[in-house]
Amino acid sequence: MVLGKLFSCWFATGRAISCCFPCSEKPSGGRAAPSKVDSATDHVASNAGHAESTKDARGVSEKSSIGLNGLESDPSTPRANEDIPQASHLGVFAFNELRAATRNFRPDSMLGEGGFGRVFKGWIDEHGMAAAKIGTGLTVAVKQLNHEGCQGHREWLAEVNYLGQLHHPNLVKLIGYCIEDDHRLLVYEFMARGSLENHLFKRGTLALSWTIRMKIALGAAKGLAFLHGARKAVIYRDFKTSNILLDHDYTAKLSDFGLAKDGPEGDKTHVSTRVMGTYGYAAPEYVMTGHLTSKSDVYSFGVVLLEMITGRRSMDKSRPSGEHNLVEWARPFLGDKHSVFQLVDPRLDGHYPIKGMQKAAHLASECISRDSKCRPLMSEVVRILEVLQITRDMPASSRHQQSYGSYPTYHGLSDRHRTMSHGDAFYSQHRNRKIGSRSYGSPYRQQSARS
Repeated sequence: MVLGKLFSCWFATGRAISCCFPCSEKPSGGRAAPSKVDSATDHVASNAGHAESTKDARGVSEKSSIGLNGLESDPSTPRANEDIPQASHLGVFAFNELRAATRNFRPDSMLGEGGFGRVFKGWIDEHGMAAAKIGTGLTVAVKQLNHEGCQGHREWLAEVNYLGQLHHPNLVKLIGYCIEDDHRLLVYEFMARGSLENHLFKRGTLALSWTIRMKIALGAAKGLAFLHGARKAVIYRDFKTSNILLDHDYTAKLSDFGLAKDGPEGDKTHVSTRVMGTYGYAAPEYVMTGHLTSKSDVYSFGVVLLEMITGRRSMDKSRPSGEHNLVEWARPFLGDKHSVFQLVDPRLDGHYPIKGMQKAAHLASECISRDSKCRPLMSEVVRILEVLQITRDMPASSRHQQSYGSYPTYHGLSDRHRTMSHGDAFYSQHRNRKIGSRSYGSPYRQQSARS
């Protein structure tokens, strides 16, 4: 109870300390993932943890970055390239090749921008590392470090170390990197549908169906479960909608490992570290104590699941008083099986399974428990979400069908549109007429169309 009040007070002071929050990485992407990715492997990098470590006043080894406490990253140049792991599958790109691949980092090639820097769309040769003509070869996303930004070489190195050795279908694939003079770039697979953040919150985008939301939730959960279950566990530490990227089939992949950290070893229960992450997603006990565990990631997952259910941001100052913080606003509804329906994103227009929504809301409630010991493991979250993929109970909209003469529904989609893409089928042509003929797709698709 005391921890909950402290957490509420912490959020209440957000306006005063907002300048201390970490910069949020905007959408980035890369090429479409291969149909089969290497199975789970051990990960990382004792040298990753060492290379990105620094000491605070207490003598605790920690990553340097901008965090909730406003500590800044050290963007200094590394002493040598030996800090970079030898990963045979990673390409080492020349800066001039990446400049050519992105058309000299032209503004119309930019996919997003965040604390690390800008992300550009580019094309490289499928069998090498040379630049390719626009629209040919392999489409990639190139992230370029901004030395005046919130992140620096340490975060860049952490990304290379983790994604260079971690392989899973729900982690974005790192193709290679560039370290030349003071240039630091990363080359990723291109994720055609951009970030989950854009699909949930960007104005003008079509609403994701309930089915797709649960598919994305499952994919993201599998990514976290893989990290937590590796032989040497990894705590992601920055799980949020902008770091969940989507491919053509809405397969979710975790990106941006700049703040990732090795989990506790031996009989240790937590890792003591400076508080870093993104405001609104960080677990309360982590914020108050600096004690980081895998349950910190579980809390962040619960926040994202709530965002997917409600269509609301974790923090939104434009909302009425009392609704700024999604978790605190939603808690009373989550505990009532009747009022819980008031949480559902109105853009779903009643097209969701009643029991499936109740189970998803209950899962979110467990994940954001104030007591970290009461939160489920991510492996348990995966099992629950797998069941929700095949929920066949009555859609919420069906109770109004007879009175309104609508078509019978199945998983929230009418017979009339069942043959359409299951991503946004219920937003059919008659809804498109209301919003005109403008393009409302992912910025990645818009960029691609112009290219």
